[in-house]
Amino acid sequence: MNRNRETPAVVSFFEKQRFMGSEGAASLTMNPKSTVSQVKRFIGRKFKEVEFQNDLKLFPFEIVEGHDGGILIKVQYLGEIHEFSPVQILGMLFSHLKQIAEKSLEMPISDCDLQRRAYLDAAAIAGLRPLRLLHDCTATALGYGIYKNDISDAGPTYVVFVDIGHCDTQVCLASFESGQMKILSHAFDRNLGGRDFDEFKEKDGIDVCTNMKASIRLRASCEKLKKVLSANAEAPLNIECLMDEKDVRGFIKREEFEKLSSGLVESISVPCQKVLANSGLTVEKIHSVELVGSGSRIPAISRMLASLFKREPSRRINASECVARGCAIQCAMLSPIFRGSRFFPFSIGFSSDKVPICILPNSTLFPKGQAFPSLKILALHRNNMFQMEAFYADPNELPFDIASQISNWAFSSLSIGNGDKLSKLRMVLRITDVSSENLVAKSDHSPSAEQNVAEVTNFAQMELGKGRIFKRLEIPVSEEVYGGMTKAELSEAEKIELWLAQQDLKMERIKDKKNALESYVYEIRDKIFSKYESFATESDRDEISINLQKTEEWLYEDEPDDESENIYNQKLEDLRKLIDPIEIRYKEDEAREKARKDLLSCIADYRMNARSLAASERDAVIDECNKAEKWLQEKIQQQDSLPKNVDPVLWSSEIKRKAEGFDATCKYITKSFPRTDDSGHIDKPDDRELRLMLFYDVVLCHQPPTAEKTTRIFILN
Repeated sequence: MNRNRETPAVVSFFEKQRFMGSEGAASLTMNPKSTVSQVKRFIGRKFKEVEFQNDLKLFPFEIVEGHDGGILIKVQYLGEIHEFSPVQILGMLFSHLKQIAEKSLEMPISDCDLQRRAYLDAAAIAGLRPLRLLHDCTATALGYGIYKNDISDAGPTYVVFVDIGHCDTQVCLASFESGQMKILSHAFDRNLGGRDFDEFKEKDGIDVCTNMKASIRLRASCEKLKKVLSANAEAPLNIECLMDEKDVRGFIKREEFEKLSSGLVESISVPCQKVLANSGLTVEKIHSVELVGSGSRIPAISRMLASLFKREPSRRINASECVARGCAIQCAMLSPIFRGSRFFPFSIGFSSDKVPICILPNSTLFPKGQAFPSLKILALHRNNMFQMEAFYADPNELPFDIASQISNWAFSSLSIGNGDKLSKLRMVLRITDVSSENLVAKSDHSPSAEQNVAEVTNFAQMELGKGRIFKRLEIPVSEEVYGGMTKAELSEAEKIELWLAQQDLKMERIKDKKNALESYVYEIRDKIFSKYESFATESDRDEISINLQKTEEWLYEDEPDDESENIYNQKLEDLRKLIDPIEIRYKEDEAREKARKDLLSCIADYRMNARSLAASERDAVIDECNKAEKWLQEKIQQQDSLPKNVDPVLWSSEIKRKAEGFDATCKYITKSFPRTDDSGHIDKPDDRELRLMLFYDVVLCHQPPTAEKTTRIFILN
């Protein structure tokens, strides 16, 4: 995630590691042939689609046709050429988003049916279990409406959302009422977006399409130019050494830019008009027009939308976060506290053995806008295995070149002992699956075209009214999803993603070890001639400097054949063997001085307290103080006679042990001698006082050096 709280959908493959999100986007110009972006445009597409073939020249990475006619992306990784499907690339991005979410939470945490299944497969590859798949326009509308407090109670409030992204445009019309939201219509142009406003013809006699890096640099500069023109009348264009050692410089005015892009601006009005037509609403009923996407910032687009909808477009939505916020709200709405109705955006038809099973137009069993989950009851006459197929009833509702087939179900083992006689099969179909299949009353006649038509009106009550007996049998059903991943393919993709993630983790650990070694080299190089200088001999400093230089050269110049954590650990260990003795002397010098001061402070305290003791007790304590002070002076003199660059003869731990022994001896002395008052009377403590004295002595012995001293308390009769 970058500083704008955005995560670019980019995956970059380097020699030993993948980089995703912001790091991947930063690698686009350095490693264009192995950096994959715009993966959303590949999901559910076929390689030979006309529109996709027109897009091929825009992608810097190599794309080939898969064995099933799909798309495969070729990248250089780990010294080999690897081929990944768009679903696998999307799964990598989901894994990256999962890591971001887990790190944040600090805990382990325009599409058709084929494209929806591809998104679900990608989520499965990433180890995610999505609760619901939500269209981005629906998420935007949900995020908009949940916080709106000015929605009228008198009737529905209609809002148009215009999303102009990098390479596609979407428009949807939503209806808002108190506590309710409904998407009335949706239209799109998947080949019109902000990138189309970035293109212009170069007049310097160079063709940037022949140089991928030059093309990427030019597009990036044009995108910046477009943003500048959104707020300024003119903008400069400066690109040094774009191609063939030629610099590109110039100015463009907003009027000129709008003239060049006038055709594109008019094209954006097409999905807007289609949304109004599909919803059956007039412009006068539209309450507001909300803009989403970076492409919508172009002033000419805002003026066109204002003219079309007869009101100024609004930018009250956070264009970068609106979809994510809507998805988060939808996740919360899965709680039983919230209730919502769902509608299917396409018309779905069914056929059996290529014969329609519904008398409605285009064999439409589930019309567009049908609330779901929805249930239909079908009656078919069969005595052998048969097939059923689900398909999009109206191809005009789909993007160009998208197949209309959805799924195919094969029913087998249908015989119930009737010989060649037909049996009536009652099927309960939901909009997303086949929920049950049961064989019912016998039939002695052959099927006709009329019998192949679904009985979709209260079938169960009709049969019960005739007094027929139901016989329930389980029928094996196998499903084939057109274009979807099989279980074996999905399992293999999950294994590949796990291997890639482990490789990324391995490289991250190696990078951390490498950074630790590099930081240690810089740290010691600074300290060896400052803090540690007096604690090392000249020969030691020279040897360390030579080893630091060799290590630095090895880090920047040599690439180890077998790069692993161990090789960096070994290099760091070799340096520490030279540095640790010097570092110990330095730290010991500081610790020894502190221990010396602590012992002298303890001696001074006992001397001060001894004034209030009896003469015999006072003399014994003063004698112990003198002994400890003399020992310390002798040891300090021995240590001071040695240079700092040799191992010490007096260690801080030795002084601490001496202080502990001195303290224990003085406590014993003060506890053993009887006390006298000023008149010379001996004051012998009673048993209760002795027990209390012993308790506080034990507390004092177990307190750390930094603890506050405890005052002895006597309880007298």
